[in-house]
Amino acid sequence: MSKGKSYEQFPLWIPLTAIILSFSTYIIGAAILIEFSIIIALLYLLYCIGIELLVVIRSCKHCYYYNKLCGLGKGKYASFLVKKGDPKKFIEREVTVSDLLPDFLVALFPIAGGIILSIIDFSFIRIGLLILLILLSTSGTAFLRGSFACKYCKQRQIGCPADQFFNKNKKTDKTRI
Repeated sequence: MSKGKSYEQFPLWIPLTAIILSFSTYIIGAAILIEFSIIIALLYLLYCIGIELLVVIRSCKHCYYYNKLCGLGKGKYASFLVKKGDPKKFIEREVTVSDLLPDFLVALFPIAGGIILSIIDFSFIRIGLLILLILLSTSGTAFLRGSFACKYCKQRQIGCPADQFFNKNKKTDKTRI
């Protein structure tokens, strides 16, 4: 990777946008799943909280942005939840599809539920929520990360397993800073 601009601390609007995007996805997912039952919607929200905590425990504690304002908004609150880890562990970690599956399920559970509900009882509101959920969890997330969060991330320049996973086919420069 070339030595481009990176943020020591991200401008507040970037992590705020990332947090709003994530929470919007969770709320829309719960709004869809509540049609099954409030218990299912609550279990889904607990799952979302669990996924957030899993990221903090597995990655954020080892990240350059631990206790700093990172592009996704997790670096600051990670320091309240876990002790700082070893930055080498962040770089050495290899991301696989099985590591990403729990994150994908955050959107897939309500999408599957919404499709099932729409087959049983069609609703334009539900279809609208499904479309919004799909757009936020795919294009919205990709745009935010690609254009702002990951693009200016110092950890990405140092070494990021997620960047390596998603950009396997792109030529990488072995001289990382």
